[in-house]
Amino acid sequence: MTRLRDKHGRFITDLRVSITDHCNYRCVYCRTGNEGAIYSELPLADYLRMVRIFVQLGVEKVRITGGEPLLRRGLVEFVRDLAKMRTLDGQPLDLAITTNGHLLAEMAQPLKDAGLTRVTVSMDAVDAEKFARITRVSNGFEKVLAGIRASKRAQLEPVKVNCVLLRGFNEDQIIEFARFSRDEGVVLRFIEFMPLEEDRVWSPEVVVTMAEILEKLNQFRPVRQLPSGLSETARRYTFDDGIGEIGIIAPVSNPFCGHCSRIRLTSDGKIRTCLFSLFDHDLASRLQAGASDSELAEYIHTVVDQKEARHHIGEAGFVKPSRSMVHIGG
Repeated sequence: MTRLRDKHGRFITDLRVSITDHCNYRCVYCRTGNEGAIYSELPLADYLRMVRIFVQLGVEKVRITGGEPLLRRGLVEFVRDLAKMRTLDGQPLDLAITTNGHLLAEMAQPLKDAGLTRVTVSMDAVDAEKFARITRVSNGFEKVLAGIRASKRAQLEPVKVNCVLLRGFNEDQIIEFARFSRDEGVVLRFIEFMPLEEDRVWSPEVVVTMAEILEKLNQFRPVRQLPSGLSETARRYTFDDGIGEIGIIAPVSNPFCGHCSRIRLTSDGKIRTCLFSLFDHDLASRLQAGASDSELAEYIHTVVDQKEARHHIGEAGFVKPSRSMVHIGG
């Protein structure tokens, strides 16, 4: 099987696979507040087979997402099975998970023991009251903090904390998060708010841009940029004393599409070539209809060849994607 490469010359090495679109949080930038999921879940064995084919086509990094993946029964065993896979170069997969952290305190060590490499926790305030306002969950802050600390103890390093900034909600948390990064020894990622929410209320005015974030960080301590790989989504910074790392993911004000190495698999087994794709590509139905691995691989190659050159946020005529973030996979 030949390595996945799109028509723009980009090799596909990163797969994000959602194993559920259920979530126990209702964050204002993501959910309408309604309970439940829209799409179905597949048996974990189906995800394993699809991931295995992607790995045979050159994928080296697999990130498990949701919804909230820690809600899925059998997750630890699923991670253990993924950890047995090897890249085309014979190396173990770089195996990570993105979680809201609510259930992480109890699961961090079992996931590490199963072979998980790294963890990213979504946490949008370091103030309990603001956290509750954003997540619409009253008891979450202490649970997420405990999950982050348990991940540190389990050496799921580097532990990354993602914060989506929304004007009027948490832009005053930038300096507080800088302190948090330094005090807790975690890598912080600020993310510009993207038009991927269920409520469809996104506007450019709500976006806290990279320039604003850097200005605020420099008020706390001078920052200096760190080197990063071409396909990295974050611009990385540290402070003048070298303590703490802050990344800024700025798809709105500073897109990074030109070196994108990512592809996504939704919880119902659809391939999405970009977060902002207008179409799904149904891999699961082919698997369930009895397609062979080679037939599935051929279909994946066909889909990757259609990968978009870039997104069009902020441009005239921009059309929001057909699914919101929770139904795509973070």
